[in-house]
Amino acid sequence: MEQNEALLQRLYQLYLSVFTIQTDTRKLQPGAIYWALKGPNFNGNAYAMKALELGASYAVVDDPALATLSDKVVVVPDTLAWLQALAKHHRQQLNIPIIAITGSNGKTTTKELVSAVLATIYTTYTTEGNLNNHIGVPLTLLKIKADAQIAVVEMGANHQKEIAGYCSYTLPNYGLITNCGKAHLEGFGGVEGVKKGKGELYDFIRENGGTAFVNWDYDYLQTMSKGINNLIKYGTTEGDLRGEIISNSPFLEISIAHKPILASIRTQLVGDYNLPNVLSAVAIGRHFKVPDPLIKHAIEQYSPSNSRSQLLQIGSNQIILDAYNANPTSMKAAIENFAQLDSTKNKILLLGGMMELGEDSLLEHEAIILLIAKHQWKQVVLVGGDFGNVSHPFLYFNNSIEAKEWYVAQNFSNTLLLVKGSRSMQMEKIIQ
Repeated sequence: MEQNEALLQRLYQLYLSVFTIQTDTRKLQPGAIYWALKGPNFNGNAYAMKALELGASYAVVDDPALATLSDKVVVVPDTLAWLQALAKHHRQQLNIPIIAITGSNGKTTTKELVSAVLATIYTTYTTEGNLNNHIGVPLTLLKIKADAQIAVVEMGANHQKEIAGYCSYTLPNYGLITNCGKAHLEGFGGVEGVKKGKGELYDFIRENGGTAFVNWDYDYLQTMSKGINNLIKYGTTEGDLRGEIISNSPFLEISIAHKPILASIRTQLVGDYNLPNVLSAVAIGRHFKVPDPLIKHAIEQYSPSNSRSQLLQIGSNQIILDAYNANPTSMKAAIENFAQLDSTKNKILLLGGMMELGEDSLLEHEAIILLIAKHQWKQVVLVGGDFGNVSHPFLYFNNSIEAKEWYVAQNFSNTLLLVKGSRSMQMEKIIQ
C-alpha cells in the first residue's frame, strides 16, 4: 500500500508539472506525459520509446521490460487502472461542483448546452466531443486545471456497472439522466437493464448526499430517483421549472412558463425531442444562479455539430443531419418530428441500420418500418444493418457508399431530407 501511495504521489507530481497526458503518439505535444494504454488491437507500450523521441516528458507503461531503457519510463501495474486512480486523486483535490450527465439519448447535446450556459459566468471544464468512456472520462478529469469553478462530465455506457465505475473516481455531486431508451440493448440486456445501468448515477448521488436534476415528465425517472433528498425537477407539466414548445419549424423555439417567465428561447436545434435537453440547461443554469438573459443567449448561440440535429442548406435542399448515432428510441423521435414539420418541399428519409440491439434487432427494425409506413414520403431509402434482413417495400442499399451513388444521381432540388443511422453506418458520407 505504501509503495502504491508513493507511486501515485510521484505520478501526480509529474502530472502537475505539465497538466497534459496523451495516449496517442500521433497527437503528442512536446512535454506531455505519454500514457501507454492497451486494447484488443493495439499495445501502447510498443510506442513508449517513440513517444520519448517525439518529446514526451515521461512515458507511463505497464511492461516492466521497458524500465531499463530510459529514466523517463515509469512502470505501473496496469496503465488503465492507474490512469483512473490518478484521475480520482486529482478529483479529490478539486473543491468544485462536478455535474455528471448520462442517458440513452441527448446526453452530448445536453452536456454542450449545460456547459455553454455555465460558462457565461464560471470557468467551466467539460467533456470534449463524446470522450465519455473508460478512457475519456479520466482524461476529462485530468484536463481540469486549478482555475476551474465547475465541471460537466458526460458518461456513456453500454453495460451495467459501467456508470458506477465512472462515479467511483469522478465523484460527482450533481447528476442528470436524460432518459432511458432502447439503446445498447445487447449489452444492457433489455430496457430494464438500461434503467438499472443508467440508474447507477442516481445510486451514487443518493448514497453520497448529492443533487439530481430530474425530468419529471418521465415516470420511470421519478421512480428511479426516489430516496434522493435533493431533487430539482423540470418538465412540461410539473416541477420546479416548466417549459413548452412554441414552434418547431424547423428550429426549436421554447418558452419557460414560470419562476420567472422566459417568453422565448430560439434555438438552433432541429427536433422537438430537444426540448428536455434545453430545459435541463435552463434548470441547471438557474440552480447555479446564472441570470436568465445569459441562459437565453448561451442556448440561442449554441450551434450543433458532429452530425447531431444539424440543419444544412445545400442549394435548394435542406438536410437534417442527425447521423452521429441511432437507436430505436431516437430513430422513432426523429421520424415523428420529421413527419410533423410543415414543409412545401418533398420529404425523403435516408435511414441507416441500428446497432447493438441483440436479439431484439429484427423486431426493432420492423417497428421502424411500420412507423415509416404510417406517413407519406417522396422517397424512403434504407441502408445496411438489419434493414437488409427484414421485409419492406423501400429502396435498400448495403452501405452508405452505394447510397451515395444513388443520391448523387438524383440531382434533388427543393427537397427536405432526414439522414440518420448508427455511427458504423457513416450516413453522413451520403451527402458529403
